[in-house]
Amino acid sequence: MTTNTRTTGTTTADGERSSLLRLYLIRGVLAVVWAVAFAGAHDTIGAAAVTLLVVYPLIDAVSSLIDHRALPEGSERNVTAFNGVLSTLAAIAVGVAAAGGEAAVLATFGAWAVVSGAAQVTVGVRRRGPELGKQWPMLIAGGLSVLVGAFYVIQAAGDNPSLDVLSVYATGGGVFFIAQAGLLAWKARQLRTQTV
Repeated sequence: MTTNTRTTGTTTADGERSSLLRLYLIRGVLAVVWAVAFAGAHDTIGAAAVTLLVVYPLIDAVSSLIDHRALPEGSERNVTAFNGVLSTLAAIAVGVAAAGGEAAVLATFGAWAVVSGAAQVTVGVRRRGPELGKQWPMLIAGGLSVLVGAFYVIQAAGDNPSLDVLSVYATGGGVFFIAQAGLLAWKARQLRTQTV
């Protein structure tokens, strides 16, 4: 009976780790691709820039939805659902803010980054177990998102707000997601080696 329970628990952890690895890797790569595309499109807030601005929070919303569906009932699942709804609303808000110029976009994006980053830290803390790679990249990324988002809101109120910083934000987030995927892959390989 104990062996079956342990095996079931291990299988569940393996499945969650594998699912998160794919999700984090795809999410990270998409963020880096987005950063490259936005770097070449944001000189004016035209159709291409607005589309990309709306797409970025939607990437986060879809990722949250995928993560939410894979989680059991509980507070972690609730936070993930909250982040999905928040990111969907942020996509709409950023699209509307684009009509108001760079300052409005930067303030809206910054406010979303603060709240979304806090949600990411919350989920990361709940996933701190060694079987999910300790979540250090996710915790650091979430914390930086809160700080950088607050800086964007302040910068938006200044004399020379610029959207250049959003490509840097997306690149940094993408690198942290890819790093977390790498940690999960390393953990899976380590566990396979131990069972051989």
